[in-house]
Amino acid sequence: MTKKLIVAAIVAAGISPALFVQASERGPLSGEREFSLAGTGAGDKDFDNSSIGVSGDLGWYTSDRLVWGVRQSANYADIKDENVSNDSWSGSTRGYVDYHFGNGNARPFVGASLGAVYGDIVKDSGFAGAEFGLKYYVLEKTYILGRAEYQFFFNSGDDAEDNWDDGSFVYTVGVGFNF
Repeated sequence: MTKKLIVAAIVAAGISPALFVQASERGPLSGEREFSLAGTGAGDKDFDNSSIGVSGDLGWYTSDRLVWGVRQSANYADIKDENVSNDSWSGSTRGYVDYHFGNGNARPFVGASLGAVYGDIVKDSGFAGAEFGLKYYVLEKTYILGRAEYQFFFNSGDDAEDNWDDGSFVYTVGVGFNF
């Protein structure tokens, strides 16, 4: 069993760099758009009170590496707490900007977002956040997406500075298309 794991690790280590450096005609060009549809999950910083949902992005590439866009998410939760015991929904709408690295099939990215959150049991407020992820092109203009965001919430500029430590994580896995 140990020999099989060692062989698998050696093979994976040998193949992995090729995935990241493989040059291809895949990926976006300046002026193209992107659309993605993904499943998403969210939880507070202690991973309590989690939810599931769907997220959709529509973005515009201003260069081969920089995309600006709008993201809409809708989440469902079944919360059981001292004061609440029912189904609830929440949504968020935000603008985002992401910078992509590399030219191969695997394109890591970093970015930021700014928007609003609203719903049944969330306090309607603004939020900002940082994000990172990976788009892996399986076809010329089709990719698999993985993204993680850290969002902190605020109602005013003073709140933004004070609430950095009280944010939440949002995780997304999905599929996207350039056109």
